[in-house]
Amino acid sequence: MGRGRAKAKQVKVARRLKYGGGDGDLERLRRELEAAAGGDDASADRGDDDVAEG
Repeated sequence: MGRGRAKAKQVKVARRLKYGGGDGDLERLRRELEAAAGGDDASADRGDDDVAEG
């Protein structure tokens, strides 16, 4: 596939995701992203760690 065709396909997919009506499964996406990131590191990004006040 040439660069022009590949870019056109990426644009098509991006538009479908952006304007597709929100039919995506966000919970499944979150689990997949956590698995790809190692799972444990994702909790630090969310701020779930206890922070000592003082």
